[in-house]
Amino acid sequence: QVQLVESGGGLVQAGGSLRLSCAASGRTFSSYAMGWFRQAPGKEREFVAAISWSGGSTYYGDSVKGRFTISRDNAKNTVYLQMNSLKPEDTAVYYCAAGEIYDSHYDPYQYDYWGQGTQVTVSS
Repeated sequence: QVQLVESGGGLVQAGGSLRLSCAASGRTFSSYAMGWFRQAPGKEREFVAAISWSGGSTYYGDSVKGRFTISRDNAKNTVYLQMNSLKPEDTAVYYCAAGEIYDSHYDPYQYDYWGQGTQVTVSS
């Protein structure tokens, strides 16, 4: 079992930055790929970014490429999402997810564990 707790959300002006963190419990964190997804009101859950278990491979959704960076620290059982140049359309609840995934990192059904989410609001 893996428990995930997100933090770092909040209100920021357009053009600003935030860093989300996702702390995981369990000794097998380093064996899981980690992903970030987001969901805005009335919209489908959207893939944001993912990182392989080793951190050697990263994947991004088209809408965040070049602005967001995912990273992980396996010694701290934590994955991060650095969000720069934020836009109002980035407003959503952001979820952290974990799974034993080797491809299709963009597919939410590949993930076994989910956090409760953290709200990110970008004002114009």
